Amino acid sequence: MVNVIKHGVILSKTDLEFENEGVLNPAAIREGNFVHLFYRAVSKGNHSSIGYCKFEGPMNLVERRETSLLSPEFDYELHGMEDPRIVKIEDIYYLTYTAYDGINALGALATSTDLQHFEKKGLIVPTITYQEFQALAEAKGLINDKYLRYNEHLRTLENQHSEAYLWDKNLMFFPRKINDKLCFLHRIKPDIQIIVAIGDLNELTPEFWHNYFLHFDECIVLAPKYAHEVSYIGGGCPPIETEQGWLLIYHGVHDTLKGYVYSACAALLDLADPRKEIARLPYPLFIPAYPWELKGEVNNVCFPTGAALFEDTLYIYYGAADERIACASVSLAELLKELSLNLTNHE
Repeated sequence: MVNVIKHGVILSKTDLEFENEGVLNPAAIREGNFVHLFYRAVSKGNHSSIGYCKFEGPMNLVERRETSLLSPEFDYELHGMEDPRIVKIEDIYYLTYTAYDGINALGALATSTDLQHFEKKGLIVPTITYQEFQALAEAKGLINDKYLRYNEHLRTLENQHSEAYLWDKNLMFFPRKINDKLCFLHRIKPDIQIIVAIGDLNELTPEFWHNYFLHFDECIVLAPKYAHEVSYIGGGCPPIETEQGWLLIYHGVHDTLKGYVYSACAALLDLADPRKEIARLPYPLFIPAYPWELKGEVNNVCFPTGAALFEDTLYIYYGAADERIACASVSLAELLKELSLNLTNHE
């Protein structure tokens, strides 16, 4: 078992209007000796924007904005900007988030060169109905019936004036180009999927997505495998490059008598072809165990979304019970060694 140290809550909600309901699920990026956090800030009525704070070292808070850094402006994000992730590719920071309009939850992108001023690029995942998705994805055979269970909207709950699309969340880029191409992960429940090799975001056309879903079975990177992730999984922290492969800290979910339990999990993907899973821990990296993880807006949640490496120590920032932000740390060398003992069998 990997030794994980939990450092407790490092950021809590305040009385400020934009974050008086909760702070959670932060993007994190290290620059020099500082860690920048872009977190989901929730106001009364469950409306989300993105707040900002800065730590010196992994956990010493030195700056925190008293207003949102990014707020909803467009129809596609009118009800909230949720669960950001961030990477730097060459000279540009890519901040991805879930845009929620009250019905649809879809991956969107904003970019920056200075971490303070961001240009919104809009939705970069497809706007497609479940019926359209199903028709394309099943062109070569039936897909897992969990896709139907998790993704087909209940028509009675939909606004009759708005189109309901397939939810596509947990969007995150790899932190460098692979073979001179951009790559990103996204999640349509219950699996984690990947977009491999686009030269430019303009390639994400309706025709691109049509062809993508025709080959959907080839795009699933990780699927639920163990008991702690049996219900569904989703991307967590953006992939971390190591000599052994892309380290992926993700979340796994399993249903219990007390509801869903969200745990932090770990896997390793091939550096040259991240569609290939190399290894996966057969147990959770860490689970809800402390009061700040067990009780909150949503109980029993550890939801990792950001990480920063200081020497051999990997600090993982996560939403705790959907209400506060906590931090855990682990030896990177120890984690990689443990993963090497749990290689995925390729036939």
